[in-house]
Formats: sequence, structure tokens, C-alpha cells
Amino acid sequence: RPVLPQRRLGPIAAFWERFLQPGGFWRQKVFNAYQTSGFILVRVLIPAWFLHYYVKYHVSKKPYGITSSNPAIFPGDRILETGEIVPPLADEPSEHH
Repeated sequence: RPVLPQRRLGPIAAFWERFLQPGGFWRQKVFNAYQTSGFILVRVLIPAWFLHYYVKYHVSKKPYGITSSNPAIFPGDRILETGEIVPPLADEPSEHH
């Protein structure tokens, strides 16, 4: 059987060679983080999103995105805070520019 020279790995290849060994510390940590994040996504975030959507669009009397605004003010209306009456609009010229 021929004797081969020792294989020289670069820094990235050496990292993956050590990282992917069965039972390695970091491999276990990455797998645990993957399992935990999958559990949180499936059991917490997605149900919370569905619940928020259902409450927002099907339960609440006033939908989340709708806001109330002040009514329009027209000429002749009285402004309650100051008591002023809104003057009429200036006449528009009938000529074309």
C-alpha cells in the first residue's frame, strides 16, 4: 500500500473538517439552536401572528389601521375654538390660462 503525503488543509477546510465530526461540541450547539428556533417559530411566532390577524380583522370593532380625522371645514362654518367664521372662497377666474 503506497504511503501518501499528509493532506494539507486550508483554514476554512480545516474548520469544516473539525466542525462536521460526529459528536463535536459546536455541532451539538448548532443543532440545539436549530431545534429551539424551529420550536419558537412553529409554536410561538406563527400562532401569535394568526391570533393577531384574527383579532385585528375579525374581532375588534374598529380595525387597527383606521383612524378618525377631523371633519372638513367649509365656508360659513364657525371655528369652535376661536369663534371665527370661515370666509367664502375667492372666486375663480372663468378664463382659461
